[in-house]
Amino acid sequence: MSRKTVSIAAITTMVLASTMFPGLDSAAALAQAANDQFVAAPAAEPVELVPEQPVTFVSQEVVQSLPERELAPEPVLTEAGSLGELIGMVDTAAPLSEEMHCLAGAVYFEARGEPLTGQLAVAQVIINRSEDGRFPGSYCGVVGQPGQFSFMRGKQMPKARTGTVAWTRAVAIAAIADKGLWESEAGDAVFFHAKYVRPSWSMRKTRLAQIDTHIFYR
Repeated sequence: MSRKTVSIAAITTMVLASTMFPGLDSAAALAQAANDQFVAAPAAEPVELVPEQPVTFVSQEVVQSLPERELAPEPVLTEAGSLGELIGMVDTAAPLSEEMHCLAGAVYFEARGEPLTGQLAVAQVIINRSEDGRFPGSYCGVVGQPGQFSFMRGKQMPKARTGTVAWTRAVAIAAIADKGLWESEAGDAVFFHAKYVRPSWSMRKTRLAQIDTHIFYR
């Protein structure tokens, strides 16, 4: 408030005081009114606005990560209606590991003339043996064990004709057996022999199945 405004307000207050309090000493009334006019209310303290969280200025563009997109599930091969159909669904063009080459080679040399179920059973026996402590712990070890597979030349497997349908089928059978995509009639068999021979050990084993020219035991 300016001094001029205060003076006018003071004079006005004095006049009102003399009018309202005629019985009082005019000087005292005027002095009291002037004193009341100049008692100013205390000024309000300024309020500082503080943000709840500190503000951070980023000079670079902020990019929020998006949730990862769910990958499409791989096709389930076991939805095939038959073993033959399943074989046609297997990718046989991929390079083979040494272990899978041994498994496919055993199917090819031992059972390529057998029906598909017979070829799968041979692969299943090799897998079962690799998981049995009485035999080597790998496919190549099982196939290369002395005296077990007649097609072996010592510890060497003959060279297969890899460009043939029979080899492609053997590769597919090996993949199906390795991944457990089709249940084999051989079950948990670890022994088999051709039906035209009768080895002495077969009398002490449990016969599980006969598939074409092979008989399977555990």
